Amino acid sequence: MTEEQLSQLGKTLWAVADDLRGAMNADDFRDYMLSFLFLRYLSDNYEAAAKRELGLDYPPLSEDDRRSPLAVWYVDNAKDGKRTANPICSVIPESASLHVVSGQ
Repeated sequence: MTEEQLSQLGKTLWAVADDLRGAMNADDFRDYMLSFLFLRYLSDNYEAAAKRELGLDYPPLSEDDRRSPLAVWYVDNAKDGKRTANPICSVIPESASLHVVSGQ
């Protein structure tokens, strides 16, 4: 990109940020956006680490498949051999139970 294109991109991004912010205080908006950026950073790094660790076992998905590759991997590799639509179910043992403690 040329310097002029970079400058125009920067102006456009600031304009979009101002539109998104609306009436919100700039400091509050910064905190809000930094949280989202941090979550995105964690998500991207988690995916990259999983892809490195799984190597050839990392599931390839078609372009129209909107599922997460890791969700597909969890379902395909359920420890009990059962296929499940919920990737969380494949990592929680069936013997696990939930105990609700009453506040009374």
